Amino acid sequence: MARGRFITFEGIDGAGKTTHLAWFRDRLADKLAPSGRTVVMTREPGGTPLGETLREILLHQSMDLETEALLMFAARREHLAQVIEPALVRGDWVLSDRFTDATFAYQGGGRGLPRDKLEALERWVQGGFQPDRTVLFDVPTDTASERRGAAREPDRFERETEAFFTRTRDEYLRRAEEAPCRFSIVDSTQSIEAIRKQLEEIIAAL
Repeated sequence: MARGRFITFEGIDGAGKTTHLAWFRDRLADKLAPSGRTVVMTREPGGTPLGETLREILLHQSMDLETEALLMFAARREHLAQVIEPALVRGDWVLSDRFTDATFAYQGGGRGLPRDKLEALERWVQGGFQPDRTVLFDVPTDTASERRGAAREPDRFERETEAFFTRTRDEYLRRAEEAPCRFSIVDSTQSIEAIRKQLEEIIAAL
């Protein structure tokens, strides 16, 4: 069976991507069912037992910025080795809630870690590996803030300032501009119906 494909969902906290993840997985699974392929849904940080342990540390414990970035990539290396690469080799498709673009956006854009350090870690952990398609849910930071306020108890990233999320969003958009063939940008201020129509188009193109 041919190698599978890797799709990632990205966006700042409150962008609305989580609302569509399970729906997208189910629609994609329906399309793939005749071929015998399945869809593996996962997340970052996390996706493996070690990754989930690191996720709890990253979301709830304060730490040095470089430690934060190193732990993100440590969880990612395990995720690639244990989940993503084996699934793709089997011919299955992988749908991940966040991947490396999030690290560039949050630790780079939001927190200010120099891009060259992140690029060095990216090369070390991933080589040239990138998602086949990244769906970026984009929304103004004030709208995202309102949505976060109505959500669960926030983690330490969700408690960040609007200025932080503005920098994070800007870095996401810079990444999208840098790799337009990989990114599909979704205006997440639209209705759920309009967004899902766009997502259907993305699935059809894939």
